Amino acid sequence: MITYDRLFIGGTWTEPSDAELLAINSPHDGTVIGKAAQGRPADVDRAVAAARASFEEGAWRETPPLERVAVLRRFNTLREANAERIAELIAAETGSAGWFTRAGQQGLTRQANAYLKAAEEFGWEQTLAPSDPASPVRSVVRREAVGVVAAVIPWNSPFSSATAKIIPALLAGNSVVLKVSPENSLSMGFLAELLEQVGLPEGVISVLPADRETSEYLISHPEVDKIAFTGSTRAGRRIASIAGEQLKRVSLELGGKSAAVILPCADIRTAVQGLKFSSLLNNGESCIAQTRILAPRSHYEEVVAALKELVESLKVGDPSDPDTFIGPMIRPDQQERVRHYIELGIEEGARLVTGGPQVPEGLESGNYVTPTLFADVDNSMTIAQEEIFGPVLVVIAYEDEDDAVRIANDSEYGLSGGVWASSEEHALEVARRIRTGTVTVNGASVGFDGPFGGFKASGIGREYGAVGLGSYTEYKTITL
Repeated sequence: MITYDRLFIGGTWTEPSDAELLAINSPHDGTVIGKAAQGRPADVDRAVAAARASFEEGAWRETPPLERVAVLRRFNTLREANAERIAELIAAETGSAGWFTRAGQQGLTRQANAYLKAAEEFGWEQTLAPSDPASPVRSVVRREAVGVVAAVIPWNSPFSSATAKIIPALLAGNSVVLKVSPENSLSMGFLAELLEQVGLPEGVISVLPADRETSEYLISHPEVDKIAFTGSTRAGRRIASIAGEQLKRVSLELGGKSAAVILPCADIRTAVQGLKFSSLLNNGESCIAQTRILAPRSHYEEVVAALKELVESLKVGDPSDPDTFIGPMIRPDQQERVRHYIELGIEEGARLVTGGPQVPEGLESGNYVTPTLFADVDNSMTIAQEEIFGPVLVVIAYEDEDDAVRIANDSEYGLSGGVWASSEEHALEVARRIRTGTVTVNGASVGFDGPFGGFKASGIGREYGAVGLGSYTEYKTITL
């Protein structure tokens, strides 16, 4: 049993305004694995006031950029030293399989290193030569911190979402209030413990687990200058409306329904083995999961058969078991949501190749769903258009390359995607035609030096690297 009975506000553990603790239940069997205090509006007021005071006083904002880099490098080193503990906490509270939470620790290092490198090379202040040689005017262009940042993250990949926001925000000199999901109270409490040790000035960082109503209170707070959000498209639209009314800076990383295009020249076995990770990572509870599999008509049944073999080979069970590939959904309502989509796919007339709405035998006490594969899916079907957020794949046939690109782009989303081909150059040609923020070729992992974010309903703005760092700054021009 892990208990966090205080809140981390402004760098100090303080008594919450509401003493009642939330029980954190295991997605595997429903047992209580921890309890934690939850933030309320009064706690938000304290966190924002601390952030505003620290920003105006300038202790962190005026710290030289390379010194800020040194502090965040210490944080990254400390996190690496506690990688196993972090992986265990995330698996226990979210149901994510241990293989995924451990592999994610390497990604966190790459993500942080890309931000640190970007900050070291960033043009914090530059003097521009006049475009007209006869002009005496010189322009000094500065990149300054935005102010108080409200960083709001989802439950499915908490450490990655948190560090994707707090590291660049802090590197830029901002003060941050990180609002996390109640389900992640344990891993994010541990994140707060790590932040406490790295030497940030008082008031610069707060970590608040809180419900949606309290989250909206934070987002609407008049002392917040920028909102950085990862979550559903529906919530993103609401946040964008609030930001628009108040003219707050906003970045939104939202949902996805990504397509994996298997070209006729691709090795099908290799592609399908790669899709094991690209399509079914994190129990399918991932915004970048490539859950629409686009297969050429000429090889369609071969692709379906290979995917059937893959899906049926996946071990479903306790996320702490090293052999488990698919764990439980995070909550009972998420389990029912995924099962509903499976039932809907059957009603829509898709061919149920394997899986179904039944709970896996022997796992009835947890939030488990059976990994499911549908074939003969038309892209207009609900299961091909809406984000299911679970281990459900649909296979869609295409006639030729133009048809594949058309289907891939026929979505309100545009976050991720993939192309599989024998020729990297050919895959690159197709990738350029897909309207989405990130496209992987032949299963390449997502890079952290380049920008990450979505087209269309998948969001506004970008994270990672220099572009992500820049989103937490304002331009100021001084003319001389």
